[in-house]
Amino acid sequence: MAKAVFLDKDGTLIPDIPYNVNPALITLQPDAIEGLQRLQDEGFIFIIISNQAGVARGIFKEDALPAVEEKLAELMAVHGLQLSGFYYCPHYPEGAVEGYSYDCDCRKPKPGMILKAAQEHHIDLAASWMIGDILNDVEAGNRAGCKTVLINNGNETEWVTGAMRTPTYICSSINQAAQDILTPQMA
Repeated sequence: MAKAVFLDKDGTLIPDIPYNVNPALITLQPDAIEGLQRLQDEGFIFIIISNQAGVARGIFKEDALPAVEEKLAELMAVHGLQLSGFYYCPHYPEGAVEGYSYDCDCRKPKPGMILKAAQEHHIDLAASWMIGDILNDVEAGNRAGCKTVLINNGNETEWVTGAMRTPTYICSSINQAAQDILTPQMA
């Protein structure tokens, strides 16, 4: 079975530009590349797990997302990194677009996207990690059975705590997260 690093997209892997689906504006976080390379060298695969409420809100159409996935894969490939999967949730209960405006099982903090990816890619969730910049990412990872990292970059503004919302590590970047993931901690 594979081991994965599930990555939130906006604010974690790439700078957060709200509702951006323009590939020309997508860049990788500069403090992520070295860490991702180290994680890949240790056998982790990368899968993006992203809420995309802009679809349900009518801000952009779902057919804009394949170009986003393609751009992310290209940017990662420049650094020798392989993107193994791109999972997104287009739903939002308070959305305006019929067919997308409902409470689903895939929208983080629910673990649906992670569980689907794990099944499709034969991933050992107990050996895997979810890295995100808000506690909904942490909760989704914990609920799926992963270990979790919160990138504390100011994007979490609510700090609603709970049993499933406690990360394994809190870090400032993916580079630091990789260091913590790959360095055995003393008990």
